[in-house]
Amino acid sequence: MIFVTGATGILGRVIVLELLKKGKNVRASKRPGSNLNDVRHSYSVYTENSDDLFNKIEWIDLDFDDLDTLQNSLKGVDEVYHCAAKVSFHPHDEKEMYHTNVKGTENLLFACEGSQVEKFLHVSTIAILDLFNEKGELDESSEFNPKEEHSAYAISKHLAEMEVWRASAEGLNTVIVNPGMIIGSGNWGQSSGDIFPTFEKNGFTFSGGTSYVDVRDAAKISIELMEKNVFGERFILISENKKYAALGQQIRSKLGLKEAKILTKSQLNLGRLANILFGWLIPKLRIITKSNIESISSLNTISNQKIKKELDYQFIPVKESIDFHLNNYINDKKLNS
Repeated sequence: MIFVTGATGILGRVIVLELLKKGKNVRASKRPGSNLNDVRHSYSVYTENSDDLFNKIEWIDLDFDDLDTLQNSLKGVDEVYHCAAKVSFHPHDEKEMYHTNVKGTENLLFACEGSQVEKFLHVSTIAILDLFNEKGELDESSEFNPKEEHSAYAISKHLAEMEVWRASAEGLNTVIVNPGMIIGSGNWGQSSGDIFPTFEKNGFTFSGGTSYVDVRDAAKISIELMEKNVFGERFILISENKKYAALGQQIRSKLGLKEAKILTKSQLNLGRLANILFGWLIPKLRIITKSNIESISSLNTISNQKIKKELDYQFIPVKESIDFHLNNYINDKKLNS
């Protein structure tokens, strides 16, 4: 039995699907209020026999604070894919992110200690990478630098990784994957599923960029690493480094919208001043923090050479990925209109 946490999330759901396609038995965790219809519907864009596969999932409601529930969820389980996380760049979510991302991971690993779990994959993020290599790129050796300013999300994911490395040192077979921004279908408006609604609703974008990966690649690589027993290491999962403006142009053009205006770093810093002065009065301004401005105004080159070499893997190009998932977004909008 394989256990997948965060199985209604954009990546967790596809990992579950890929495991089911391989004939695996899957137990999947969700929150009590999770939208399983959204998961079932998104499966139809990835595979033909989607309902048959979806009906094979053993769903459980999971509370990461309840150690008894955690231990029961691991009965008969020998592999864990830990995808559950709180993703936010809003300061008011800081406590919840620490609780979910750090304490949740710590409790899950503690539950694994008294179980038959042999393999553990942890989904982290490229947001924890700091120190550049000699080529001026970020890679798997780019350690988190506590002296730099970070988002609360990046800090929580770094601390979660520390829990995984501790479990690894104590004998659990662990592997960490660090995906870039995941492009996928479903879960529209939440976490990584917010890419298309955000570019559709906002007539502006930023001068920087980030690194992207298709959810199908992230899921397949995660499973392949577990199958090949590649443990005690981390792997960056990205297809390409892209500017927000280039992505926005492709998305907005397909949606029949005019090109987004690029906000400069100096304009954003004016917004930060407004945050300092009026953040107490206008909650939306509170997201304009120094670390957030830095991240959206820069484009770091991140290397995917390690995973390409390890698995001889070829990533789906970002343009192709956007086209596929944007079509699904447009079709879902028509269905719901």
